[in-house]
Amino acid sequence: MNEFTLIQKYFKKLTYNNPSALNLNDDVFFDKKKNVVVSSDTYVEGVHFFNFKKPDLVIKKIVRSSISDLYCKGVKPKFIFIAASGNNISFSKKNLDLIYKSLKQEQKKYKFKLSGGDTTKSKKTIFTITSLGYSKKIIQRNKCKNNDDIYVTGNLGDSYLGLLLLSKKLFLKNIKQKKYFIQKYYIPDLPTKISSKLIKFANSSIDISDGLFGDLTKLINTTKLYYKLDVEKVPISSMLKTYLINTNKKKINFISKGDDYQILFTSSKSNRRYIKSLFKRMNQKVTLIGNLTNEIKSNQIIYNKNTVKHSYNEGYFHNFS
Repeated sequence: MNEFTLIQKYFKKLTYNNPSALNLNDDVFFDKKKNVVVSSDTYVEGVHFFNFKKPDLVIKKIVRSSISDLYCKGVKPKFIFIAASGNNISFSKKNLDLIYKSLKQEQKKYKFKLSGGDTTKSKKTIFTITSLGYSKKIIQRNKCKNNDDIYVTGNLGDSYLGLLLLSKKLFLKNIKQKKYFIQKYYIPDLPTKISSKLIKFANSSIDISDGLFGDLTKLINTTKLYYKLDVEKVPISSMLKTYLINTNKKKINFISKGDDYQILFTSSKSNRRYIKSLFKRMNQKVTLIGNLTNEIKSNQIIYNKNTVKHSYNEGYFHNFS
């Protein structure tokens, strides 16, 4: 049983009288009357990060991945709450100084305020971060429309290569490249500038945390639509492109492994010119990578002008069996 089956089978029933829970079909809670938006995420040592040897970088990664849930909904995070569990090693004076410094930098960069939390002792280092913001409207999943265009901000795949390097499943002699990919893993670039603009043109949106194809499937949700996506159009950095050329590896194996924290959204074709102009003015990269349709009855991935088998519809799932 994976996390989504667990939610559908056991917990969704408990939210029927709570419309703000959005049927547990989204990553946020949204109270329309009070304009409150809340998200919550848990990060476990050995699952979401290898270890706590670089606490300053781990903290930045988990904070950014948490507030990303709000930014992709068109909401600016105002407050965060951190519950932390660990031992005397993970929360040594040296580590606490590094955590404090990183949190201070993140607060200054993203303009949120640390507002509470909890601390407990445990063998593993675990963080739960709750993010809160205010908005009269949010962009939900499950609101895609037939013939919508599919867009993604920024570049994909750098973080996964960084993960491979950190897990020693891949080695790079080029120190500059190695530092670049590891940096992208720990410190994702959030497309915050366009967040408040999304409301104007996006029918649905999600941040890419678990992988492009998996998150796109979650975005479409129950709309009975299917995607047609061209892998060649999926944006990657010049660094990743160079690596793929030099190693003769396939792009498709790197662009949907998660931890990108870019915004994946859909919009009407009539908005193409506006979106292109807006993103250019804001100096924010955005790429049209496919479209939604009800004419086909299965998702299609186009690779090298051919439709490939749908074994690439992978994302990260927590399994409980």
